[in-house]
Amino acid sequence: MAYIKRHDGRKMEDFRPVEAKVGVVKRADGSAMFKIGDTVALATVYGPRELHPRFLQNPERGVLRVSYNMMPFSGQGDRVRPGPNRRAKEIAMVTEKALFPVLNLENYPNAVVDVMIELPQTDAGSRCAGICAASMALADAGITMKDMVPAVSVGRVGKQILVDLDYYEEAYDEETVADIPVALIPSTDEFTLLQMDGDVTREQLKEALEMGKFACKKIYDIQKQALKDKFAGDLK
Repeated sequence: MAYIKRHDGRKMEDFRPVEAKVGVVKRADGSAMFKIGDTVALATVYGPRELHPRFLQNPERGVLRVSYNMMPFSGQGDRVRPGPNRRAKEIAMVTEKALFPVLNLENYPNAVVDVMIELPQTDAGSRCAGICAASMALADAGITMKDMVPAVSVGRVGKQILVDLDYYEEAYDEETVADIPVALIPSTDEFTLLQMDGDVTREQLKEALEMGKFACKKIYDIQKQALKDKFAGDLK
């Protein structure tokens, strides 16, 4: 059966409802919560602090270190096996690469900035939610940055190009599905993350990226407002 209308009533270009908040973990140097639909990401930042052992230090710039963890009963599918796994390591690596271009790590030689991302609840789009939360947490920690990084998934269900696939759409078995997570630097329109699971034509990819860029900029406004709300509250 052709997928011509989204099951939750959204337009093809719409993402799910978003909530964003910074300063949610008091003992961290920076922290943030980002919720999109039923996917919740919590990010904490510790540092910059001296990196040990010392042979790992870089005298020219600091080191960004990301960990990513989905809690065992967080997902809509099978139970997530606790502890480090290949998927978590891969997502941590792409998150580092997505955030690295906006960080002025040369200001922190011989230091490390640790970003820890926890997913207590997921319904697809978890790596993008983690990037959004981590970006806000880094800003909350006062890490010098050129910009923040919003992220969202785009993709294809059958012939329809849409934004922010949920688990129902990712698992839709009556049509072929492609999922394309993207992250953006809004000030330069550069993508820092582009992955794909599935097949699309060149024209479909161009359409998906344009929709993703527009959605990322709307998420960026939500991220900025969360920071403004936090620091406005601190001044009261």
